[in-house]
Amino acid sequence: MVKRIHSCGLFGLKGYMVETEADVSRGLPRFDVVGLPDASVKESGE
Repeated sequence: MVKRIHSCGLFGLKGYMVETEADVSRGLPRFDVVGLPDASVKESGE
C-alpha cells in the first residue's frame, strides 16, 4: 500500500512543497532514500 503526504518546507522565509511517499508492505523492514539527498540525509537512515 503506497501513501503520499504533501507538506511544506521552509528555507529562510521561502516555502516550498514537499511530497513524501511511503510503501508499507510485508517483508523484511528497510529504509531507502531515493532522489538527490545530501550525505547527512543518507546517514540519518542508519
